[in-house]
Amino acid sequence: MQTILGANGQIGEELARELKRNYTSDIRIVSRKAQKINDTDTVFSADLAIKEKAIEAVKGSEIAYFTLGLPMDSDLWEKQFLLILRNVIEACKINKTKLVFFDNTYMYPQDGRVLSEETAFEPVGRKGIVRKEMAEMVLNEIKSGQLEAVICRAPEFYGPAKTQSITNTLIFNAIKENKKLKVPLSDTKKRSLIWTPDASRATALIGNTPDAFGQTWHLPVDESHINYKEFVALASEIYGKELKYKVMPKFVFAIGALFNKQAKELRELLPRYEHDNIFDDSKFRKRFPDFEVTNYKNGIEQIKKEQY
Repeated sequence: MQTILGANGQIGEELARELKRNYTSDIRIVSRKAQKINDTDTVFSADLAIKEKAIEAVKGSEIAYFTLGLPMDSDLWEKQFLLILRNVIEACKINKTKLVFFDNTYMYPQDGRVLSEETAFEPVGRKGIVRKEMAEMVLNEIKSGQLEAVICRAPEFYGPAKTQSITNTLIFNAIKENKKLKVPLSDTKKRSLIWTPDASRATALIGNTPDAFGQTWHLPVDESHINYKEFVALASEIYGKELKYKVMPKFVFAIGALFNKQAKELRELLPRYEHDNIFDDSKFRKRFPDFEVTNYKNGIEQIKKEQY
């Protein structure tokens, strides 16, 4: 059996579908209010902040995927994320279950360096510090030999359905609502965005590749690393109309943070939009050369089809 911990989001849902398509029908869905994604899924509703529930959640599982997300709230992250991950790690060790840890890039420096699996952690802000500690917790378990685990790391998302990201919010949601698009800080810096179904497919592939464990893997992105100006131009071509946008300077976010909690929570992520953000996925591409990465054109076409 393979178990998905935190399966209500886009990554968890796509992961469940991919596991069913290509690997197993014996899937357990775990979340606070668990719901089937495939007809054959079993469900287990649990608060993983309770250690006993975490142990029960992964019982009998060969592989557990940690795709759990929390709202963008630094206080909540500091109180919950480390506790939950610690419980999951203990549960996997007790049940002799492999752990696939789905990670983001918040712990990386935000200064224009090309990001590889070897990049040192230099977090900016409270959420980045939490993600650094979480990644190090998994890495330390791998190093100790007490847990068979692997880290799958993804940059900012864009994608269909439930995908939540700055790009989806400021660009694709705005298109759907016929509003002017917004771009954070700069439209000329190179970006690395991952198509959410690709992130889930790649995570399933790594989870079912025994020799991939004990390592960190950057999941695959469109290699063009185009900037937002080019991204919006491509979207305009696909949507068949000129999509106008404005670049939001840093002071707009600073003012917004005074009145809006979400804007305040986003501020520590802004430096990455001031610099090129290149995510090096060459390790994955070399190991899995047959994996078909969704390019921006195909991704945007799928989003358009879903919206209309």
